[in-house]
Amino acid sequence: MNKDYFIGVDIGGTTVKIAIINNIGDILNKWEILTNKDNSGASIPNDIWISLDENLGELHIDKNQIHGIGVGAPGFVDTETGNVSLAVNIGWKDFDLGPQLEKLSNLPVFVDNDANIAALGENWKGAGNLADFLIAVTLGTGVGGGIIANGKIINGFNGTAGEIGHLTVEPGGAPCNCGRRGCLETIASATGIVRQANNVLNTESNSMIKEHYKLHGEITAKDVFDLAKKGDSQASEIVEKITDFLGLAIANAATLINPSKIVIGGGVSKAGAQLLVPLRQSFTNYALPRISEECEFVIAQLGNDAGVIGGAYLVKNQVVTL
Repeated sequence: MNKDYFIGVDIGGTTVKIAIINNIGDILNKWEILTNKDNSGASIPNDIWISLDENLGELHIDKNQIHGIGVGAPGFVDTETGNVSLAVNIGWKDFDLGPQLEKLSNLPVFVDNDANIAALGENWKGAGNLADFLIAVTLGTGVGGGIIANGKIINGFNGTAGEIGHLTVEPGGAPCNCGRRGCLETIASATGIVRQANNVLNTESNSMIKEHYKLHGEITAKDVFDLAKKGDSQASEIVEKITDFLGLAIANAATLINPSKIVIGGGVSKAGAQLLVPLRQSFTNYALPRISEECEFVIAQLGNDAGVIGGAYLVKNQVVTL
């Protein structure tokens, strides 16, 4: 029986995205299940397999037609064993995700960090266009990163490579979830942007940020970009700081691998040119000219599908000759 399908799984703190994908990267079916974090997420592998098995049956797909399962997990992953060393927002510590799912499914299972598989997905079927050297940055609740060099994702010795969100860009700055201070994530993530906007509330300024907060009772990262576009000086200062520090971090990372493409994704990337234009200028200011001149900045194209497509590519890269 021909093997025609890959399974991509993207585990998030709220939902688990699952997709059946064909050999050329087209999604044939996708769905979500809730992430059950009870008992430190112990039931998640079983939940994934039960849901997947049901959907395969409904689609009349035989398990023997599947190359394998590629999984993205939010945390530090030992790609050799498939164990998740630490995933704080789920409650996993030294959790044998890959081995459990492999035993349940009797299929090959490959596990990597969620930002890494998003980078693989974007590079296969999205904005990357199979670049050999690429940096993907995801600006969401946190700042995720994936680095591809010589066509392969870089994991490092114990699965922590590519964590661009935890480059120190502001020594002694705001505290980060990693336990340190001044990480890029404290500035360029949606959470970091909101933190900076909330700081404005305690100043004497006449910022539109204050007016917006009085009307709505909250302020979001999108609101900050919208108010900057309207000419608010405080919001504009925040956007300038975001793009300056982010450009510095990416320029430093680019010095190490000399990428042909920088892919920017996540919710904050929806600001589009308002983010990308000053970010590109900041990158140019900090990067070696020889790197900057040959490096293209692009917005990610796959949205929430990047992870499951990247999961499929993770399998394709391991068990199928490309």
